[in-house]
Amino acid sequence: MVKWEKIDTNKISLEITVPENEVNKALEQAYLKLRGRFIIPGFRKGRAPRKIIESRYGNEIFHEEALDILADPAYRQAIKEAELEPIGQPEVESIELEKDKPLVMKVLVEVKPEVKLGEYKGVSIEQEIKEITAEDVEKYLESLRSQHARLVAIEEGELQDKDLALIDFKGTINGEPFQGSEVENYSLQIGSSTFIAGFEEQLVGAKKGEKRELKVTFPEDYHNKELAGKEAVFSVEVKEIKRPQLPELDDNFIQELTEDFSNVEDFRADVEKRLKEDLQKRQKFELESRIIEKVAAASEVEVPATLVEREVDNLMGEFEYFLRIQGITLDQYAQIVEGGKEQLRAERRPEAEKRARANLVLDAIIKAEKIEAREEEIDGRIREMMEKFKVQDSFAEIREKFARDGRLDMIKHEIRYRKAIDLLVDNANIIPVAPEQLQEKTEEKVAEEDKGAK
Repeated sequence: MVKWEKIDTNKISLEITVPENEVNKALEQAYLKLRGRFIIPGFRKGRAPRKIIESRYGNEIFHEEALDILADPAYRQAIKEAELEPIGQPEVESIELEKDKPLVMKVLVEVKPEVKLGEYKGVSIEQEIKEITAEDVEKYLESLRSQHARLVAIEEGELQDKDLALIDFKGTINGEPFQGSEVENYSLQIGSSTFIAGFEEQLVGAKKGEKRELKVTFPEDYHNKELAGKEAVFSVEVKEIKRPQLPELDDNFIQELTEDFSNVEDFRADVEKRLKEDLQKRQKFELESRIIEKVAAASEVEVPATLVEREVDNLMGEFEYFLRIQGITLDQYAQIVEGGKEQLRAERRPEAEKRARANLVLDAIIKAEKIEAREEEIDGRIREMMEKFKVQDSFAEIREKFARDGRLDMIKHEIRYRKAIDLLVDNANIIPVAPEQLQEKTEEKVAEEDKGAK
């Protein structure tokens, strides 16, 4: 049995009662599980009666274990009966457990807030019309050539953009060296913006063996406060120049890239096809995101901090994955940026709030439209995953495992979300706009904002 009352915008107080027969059953289960731990004179280990153990160690000796048996199932049943959607762990206020009496447990639980939906069908949205051009295909092919370029040492000629320069440098401020200002054999790609603004630009035109004196100013917001805003002089020697040499775009190059194609023409056609598919996916994602954002903005909901922080965690996880690909850990990165992890989390909080709001609004639409995931849809998704990851186990085994791990609920959730998003898109009023029209509207909007600001 459960009683509940709302005590805040999204906090519920639950009073859960478990019948005395279930309490007594749980106490007996606890005794059977734990009796082997007690050594009582006159009884073999694990054979002492429950009453003897309770009289020796107190009536509460099995209460903790019995509570472990009862509490979680009782809480889950209460949530189901009250039709609540918790977003965090329950906070226990009080527990009354005694033999031959009902268990009474009072808990506070944070639940999803109510959402007052705005208009979500027939939303008008502009979509820029984009197409893959021959120029896009050539840019992609050029990028492949650049990725496979080899560096060739240049004996004659001047240092230019994209060249790799091997340099020695010494830096001073007011004639005095500073920490980290002297380095030998440093590889610097010109145009990479690796160094302070002005450093790389002043090296352009230098020849191998040439020495130059560069004057630069550290930014006011430089992470090392001792150097911020100060002017420095660097003595630089260019020891070596290497220039990227791009491979020819011919059949040999294509055959080195892939076994699927043997000539440039077929490869170019495949590139065009893949670029078009990627564009369609990006446009679909962008359109869905903008529709969801517009619907969410038109709805009223107070987003709980718990959900925002959960989305911040997700965004930080995505960022950490990106850093690992670059060969650096999140902890290492946090040490070199001002504000550390707290600043990184703070920067992601506005996006996290948008995500949390959008999810709550989609949940409300799912409920309003009574959207469900059918069993055949769930099974189909499981089969897709099995095929993708080449799972050898039987379908029945995998489905049962998913049910045990809670992944079945995740699949149902994904299917319902997909249906809700499709419903928004299918009912939206999508207005195709040419790129030049969108540019004109953007310029007009900026001009109006500037005018308003004045």
